[in-house]
Amino acid sequence: MNHFLCSWSGGKDSCFAFYKAMQLGYKPTVLLNVMNEFGDRSRSHGITKPILRAQAEALDLPIHFFSSSWTDYEAKYIKNLKKLVEDYPITHAVFGDIDIESHRAWEEKVSNSANLEAILPLWKGNRKQLVLDMINNGLEAIIVSCNNDLGSDFLGKTIDASIIETFESMGVDACGENGEYHTLVVNAPFFKKKIQVEVIKKSISSNYNFAELGLVEN
Repeated sequence: MNHFLCSWSGGKDSCFAFYKAMQLGYKPTVLLNVMNEFGDRSRSHGITKPILRAQAEALDLPIHFFSSSWTDYEAKYIKNLKKLVEDYPITHAVFGDIDIESHRAWEEKVSNSANLEAILPLWKGNRKQLVLDMINNGLEAIIVSCNNDLGSDFLGKTIDASIIETFESMGVDACGENGEYHTLVVNAPFFKKKIQVEVIKKSISSNYNFAELGLVEN
């Protein structure tokens, strides 16, 4: 059986790619998340380690972290992929990108450097339909960061069909593939339990809105 590492942001696209890879017959083995240079939250979505660990626990999988600035991101990514190849019986790396060619090229490059095959299960899917498919397949995701076109009022809101319609009426991409918003998956049919979080406060940095989340113990 082909075992995979999942490039795990904690958001809807990586989670749906994870699910799709399982449907294709691949076996999930380990999650990989890149933290910022301070190691206190994820590089892409601004999610803290305790929440990412809670997701990994809900998936019953180990999660591997490393910290990086943007300048040495690629070198560190390859180094950590090679380490994970030594530690786990993985043959493939799963990514959640949809249609940005430069992202795919990079993912294939770093995967090949570690003798892994890159798999992009969402590739070339219709952006809006992919979000609706995620919702229909039982993925529950909340908005954890967004640009000023959306604004801080959207932070903490659950992604559903009606919010997608709202996004489109505002001229915002349904999937947020252009960076309009990022999400945190709090539940899915393949989670052992729902991740309980609360928005403690909202902040803005570089014209981008962030929700600081706290983990609520069940």
